[in-house]
Amino acid sequence: MTALIFQKLAAMFIVVAFGWLAGRRRWLGEGDAARLLGAIAFTIFVPALLFRTAARLDLAALPWRTLGAFFVPSVLLLLAVYAFQRRAARRAGDAARASARAITVVYGNAVQLGIPLAAALFGDAGLGLHLTLVSLHGLTLLTVLTLLVEHDLAQASPAQALADTLRSTVRNTVVHPVVLPLLAGLAFNATGLTLPELIDELLAMLGTAVVPVCLVLIGLSLEHYGTRVPSRAVLVLSALKLLAMPALVLAVAHWGFGLAGTALAVVVMMAAMPVGSNALIFAQRYRSGEAEATAAIVVSTLAFTATAPLWLALLSRF
Repeated sequence: MTALIFQKLAAMFIVVAFGWLAGRRRWLGEGDAARLLGAIAFTIFVPALLFRTAARLDLAALPWRTLGAFFVPSVLLLLAVYAFQRRAARRAGDAARASARAITVVYGNAVQLGIPLAAALFGDAGLGLHLTLVSLHGLTLLTVLTLLVEHDLAQASPAQALADTLRSTVRNTVVHPVVLPLLAGLAFNATGLTLPELIDELLAMLGTAVVPVCLVLIGLSLEHYGTRVPSRAVLVLSALKLLAMPALVLAVAHWGFGLAGTALAVVVMMAAMPVGSNALIFAQRYRSGEAEATAAIVVSTLAFTATAPLWLALLSRF
């Protein structure tokens, strides 16, 4: 990997360290600062970013074959992990665990690491494809995960009829800080209008806060939860994200969708990204596996320095 990627990694870990120190020194008070910051990110900064992204999408120009080559295997892996974990989650009495682990496996750090990596390795053409994938990353994966987790939470309610379960699932999925701004953004997009300059600037300003806030949040969570996490679970989730997901995307994209060259490299490296901070925000919102998600983010990001060169070497054969 280039020096630029290592610099990005170093900068990320320095900001995470600041978050850890803030938690250790109680700079943000004696309460649960990690949960408060996660709630702020999930209800203010992330919705602003998602609405602006959806409102500005050029739907007519999307490369649908490339998108399918990434999102079809990603959603299949998401559903497979979710289905495998769901029975154990029910036994543990944690209705959200299956979805929390599924997002850890499929949702990568496509912005902080993905954008500089795509720019450095694949040039403008590759970066354009990567940004297109990023623009639909949350829209596709977070919407599916929200539907699954809200259904499980509604179903876990005692003595709730099927109709009530479905009604609760639909209501909580739509009226949600991830899905609602996406739907509103797409609805605005369909009108053909352009965001007023002031509104666009405001949303852009709020959206830029997502990255630093999430990095500080990871540091706060590390200090709060420590390392009290079964290392086997973290290692398995990290291995699935760094090895199984890019392998599946490579197979489906190349032999299923016929991708080659830059397009193939972009979708595989997008899949090979370490666990993204949205996994922690999602886990905190549903109070399930916060410590596990935090550890998986750190472990997979460190391991990425070893796995990324391996995937690049393999892609050179294609």
